[in-house]
Amino acid sequence: MTKFLRLLVGLCFALMLVPHTSAADAREYVLGSGDVIRVTVFQNPDLTVETRVTENGSITYPLIGGVNVGGLTLQATEKLIADKLRDGGFVLKPQVNVLLLQIRGNQVSVLGLVNRPGRYPLEIANTRVSDMLATAGGAAIGGADVVTLVGTRNGEPFRVEIDIPSLFDPDGIKADIPVQGGDILYIHRAPVFYIYGEVNRPGSFRLERGMTVMQALAQGGGITLRGTDKRLRLHRRNASGVVETVEPDMFMTLQADDVVFVRESLF
Repeated sequence: MTKFLRLLVGLCFALMLVPHTSAADAREYVLGSGDVIRVTVFQNPDLTVETRVTENGSITYPLIGGVNVGGLTLQATEKLIADKLRDGGFVLKPQVNVLLLQIRGNQVSVLGLVNRPGRYPLEIANTRVSDMLATAGGAAIGGADVVTLVGTRNGEPFRVEIDIPSLFDPDGIKADIPVQGGDILYIHRAPVFYIYGEVNRPGSFRLERGMTVMQALAQGGGITLRGTDKRLRLHRRNASGVVETVEPDMFMTLQADDVVFVRESLF
């Protein structure tokens, strides 16, 4: 009985050490057009080739000709070339190694108000929006809380706006979608409001979510001794593009590009 238990414990421990290949494979880099690879075959130096993946995702390899490697991991590419060499009778037991030299395919552009705009490679599969924003240094000062993703899915144009703070909500993983090669992420400037008149710091300020007129006055440094919170004026452009003027209360919610005017006290 003791021997059986030892065998059982040893088996369980061994299973714990077995890697979950499906999860690992999902994170491996996949080849795309423009990538440069080196292919070597053990004890066959004549089959060493450095080549670039073409636009249609293929390479040309000695003896076997065109090989479609686009969308394959390095391990899958090694197996494909080895199978073709063996099935063609060129190498009896080929041991193929594929090394990624340059990443040119599968790049994502991150533009707008981010700290490090540019083009970044997808080094692993299943890279998500939050991963690319982190790579670009996150949103810069003055950047909006929304990122726009533009790309192609299933051959059709694809566009979605993602609320960045919501990515960290309990259900945020649903909005943190994977990106693909050729995608563009763009962060526009944050919405602003304007305040002038009898305030201590007139000017334009970032519009926070749900900001009220009272909070806007605080952002502007408060009302001066000559000003009054009575008879405030708010100028807002409606859906038709016409600027309307209203007399707001302190708890009215502001919208982007609203202009608040604080009058001078009459007494």
